[in-house]
Amino acid sequence: MKISRVTEMRELDRTAIEKFGIAEELLMENAGMATYAVLSKETGIKGKNYIVFCGIGNNGGDGLVIARKIHSDGGNVKVFILGDLNQFKGAAKMNMDIVRKLPVETRRIESIEMIKSDMYHCDAIVDAIFGTGLVREIKGLHGEVVDWINESGTKVFSVDIPSGVNGDSGEIMGKSVRADYTVTFGLPKIGNILYPGYERCGKLFVTHISFPPSIYNSLKIETNHTPEIPPRSKNGHKGDFGEVLFIAGAAGYMGAPYFAALSFLKAGGGYSRLAAPGSIIPFIGNKGSEIVLVPQKETASGSISLQNKNALLELSEKMDMVVIGPGLSLDEETRQLVRELAEEIEKPLLIDGDGITAVCKDLQQILRHRNAETVLTPHLGEMSRMTGKSVNEIEIHKIDILQHSARDLNAVIVLKGAHSLIGLPDERVFINLSGNCGMASAGAGDVLAGAISGMFGLGMSVCDAVRKGVFIHGVAGDLAAEEKGEDGITAQDLMEKLPLAVKMDREGFDETYRNRYIGADII
Repeated sequence: MKISRVTEMRELDRTAIEKFGIAEELLMENAGMATYAVLSKETGIKGKNYIVFCGIGNNGGDGLVIARKIHSDGGNVKVFILGDLNQFKGAAKMNMDIVRKLPVETRRIESIEMIKSDMYHCDAIVDAIFGTGLVREIKGLHGEVVDWINESGTKVFSVDIPSGVNGDSGEIMGKSVRADYTVTFGLPKIGNILYPGYERCGKLFVTHISFPPSIYNSLKIETNHTPEIPPRSKNGHKGDFGEVLFIAGAAGYMGAPYFAALSFLKAGGGYSRLAAPGSIIPFIGNKGSEIVLVPQKETASGSISLQNKNALLELSEKMDMVVIGPGLSLDEETRQLVRELAEEIEKPLLIDGDGITAVCKDLQQILRHRNAETVLTPHLGEMSRMTGKSVNEIEIHKIDILQHSARDLNAVIVLKGAHSLIGLPDERVFINLSGNCGMASAGAGDVLAGAISGMFGLGMSVCDAVRKGVFIHGVAGDLAAEEKGEDGITAQDLMEKLPLAVKMDREGFDETYRNRYIGADII
């Protein structure tokens, strides 16, 4: 499902009106009617009491269409306006003029006291105060209204996006409505899909309001609806399902290399080799006997020494992919090894964890000139080191920064977090909807590295393997949470659920999971 920026949606509106002759009044009518359809299905209409809160822009105009429809179908509705009724324009003014001729109570809110009694006695609230273009924090009377909506205990239906959620980032502009249902128009906006806005939307619906599908083709952001995993050959041997070298681990960091190398096998990969410091090899071997272990010479601190470089380069030539970074430590000699290997390895390379920190010193010089594909899997802190931007700035401008970085570094970048983002060098961005907050625990990223390389081993292209690996990793987290709850999920839990996650993906998800991962219900 395509996702749009606010400016892109405005351009889609303009195109629909000017190129296809779809009048603004018709678009507003379709938007209001779609929201009304959800309201009717979820609450019933006849004899019920409703409050519609309207701003004075087009979002408020949508709310007026809803109010008119509630009235015509036998519901009792009151319309409360935040702003000057005389400032409505265009299609919104037309709908305001219609509603004022109907026996529908329509009042401008002067104080919060005007609405308290009505809010205690209504069956549902429609939030049509602000749309996706909000750029300032909600304060004053608007803020008080938002607080009362949230405290009412009444079902809330938001129009396009909950008032107070930034349409381009999902950030909360001071405060926002907490909706039970949101109906968004044309396409979901970034703020509908990224946290914390996603959580404020409740159940999300989208209606295309008569937009021709062709006008979406140029948009580069979409949900991570992944391609199918290639069939597993019935006559295959381990070499047919990928040979991957993991360069990982250091004294005190035995879990990361174990989880990365074994998760590759758990996700369906064929032959996993782990190059790790010799002193920790026996510990890993006791846990992961399926992994082929390649002991490495060590630095004084117990990390992989630069002396191993030539042997690792030689071994990498026999591999299909190399993963470097999990638990490597920040030893400077090991960092130098990572930088030199990243520059010289001629196979697809996934750099994770401490490997990302190591290459940050010469990021562009190392990565831009690689001939084979590169995958980076940073969390927000590592992305901050990669870009020189603050974590807060990245949070607000995630997609813009990700697009620029992926293009500039000619790399596939997975920005890990709630609804992880996958950025490709051609500026396409995929928003992943599988996974949950229980996955925010040590080792989860190492399992992800294994899952991505496992998908590559199964025959997917690098880009598709990254998308599918991120998705399967999230599904494994959801399966673990379903079994144990979100508290206390470990990397071991995630890894053990990978085979089932792959099985479910191959066979097709049931309705519960399918609805969770689709992004929004289309009406």
